[in-house]
Amino acid sequence: MRTIKLLTAAILAACLSCSACGARRDGNAVRVALDWTPNTNHTGLIMAIKNGYYADEGLEATLLAPGSDTSALSIVASGGAEFGISSQDGMLPALTSETPFPIKAVAALIQHNTSGIISLKESGVTSPRLMAGRRYATWDAPVEKAVIKTVVERDGGAYEDIIMIPNTVTDTLSALQTDIDAVWIFYAWDGVAAKVKGIDANYFYFKDLDPTLDYYTPVFVSSDDFLENNAEIAKKFLKATRLGYEYAIENPEESAAALCEYAPEIDPEIALQSQIYLAEQYKAEVAKWGEIDVKRWDAFYDWCYENDIISEKTPSGFGFTNDFLN
Repeated sequence: MRTIKLLTAAILAACLSCSACGARRDGNAVRVALDWTPNTNHTGLIMAIKNGYYADEGLEATLLAPGSDTSALSIVASGGAEFGISSQDGMLPALTSETPFPIKAVAALIQHNTSGIISLKESGVTSPRLMAGRRYATWDAPVEKAVIKTVVERDGGAYEDIIMIPNTVTDTLSALQTDIDAVWIFYAWDGVAAKVKGIDANYFYFKDLDPTLDYYTPVFVSSDDFLENNAEIAKKFLKATRLGYEYAIENPEESAAALCEYAPEIDPEIALQSQIYLAEQYKAEVAKWGEIDVKRWDAFYDWCYENDIISEKTPSGFGFTNDFLN
């Protein structure tokens, strides 16, 4: 069995503070900065390591687990990792700031935006307009608020009537059972967890309410410098990663068990049911894992411009490439 190497936030912070951090460790070392603590979004990486797919390509992969305290985008942009996991909406501020990050997305981890709003069944929030008068946990981001405003108003509701409660929720189910009525989640984890724990809940997907909101989340990102100077390594990494996700699609039970072995704090039943759900999402209807559709990508960034989230319209294909997929 191959060892899955993990650098935690504390070790990673020490690495990033050293002068040599920006340099590649050696010719076949590839570091991947996770976007959150290990979960079923990452199972393809785990299976690619465990099954030797990276080794078959002459690569040695290490997963960096910064959790919520460290930005994977910052780590990739600064040279602390060759790849990272982010999202199309999460990339936008980094790409459009006065000092933009030299990064781009190189693969879609899953094909569709599975995020939406969860609430307890008893709350009666069965559609966006019914969020009016309810307490919603907001992290106060422009994109987040624009998404909520869009779906609520499209449903005939009054956005200004939502009670915005600043709250970075770390335990969705606990929050819903205290002073919060509605939370933005990704169904693959928190939605599945609610079902496994027998909690009656309402849920609606943003993508079902407005196709423009079917943006890419999560995605793999890399830096412009790494891609320009290490094209073949990037292609090998994505090939092995694709094989890992395809294996997870075909073997959800084994893959969920491998995730729990790697992160034993995870509830095995939630991992299994989440893995079964994501087996239908990693590739969905596309023939090639990771492929990003330029029309869908552009539509979301056009929507961001139209909603004054960014001040200038972005060119077609801005911020991503399919050139390294194989």
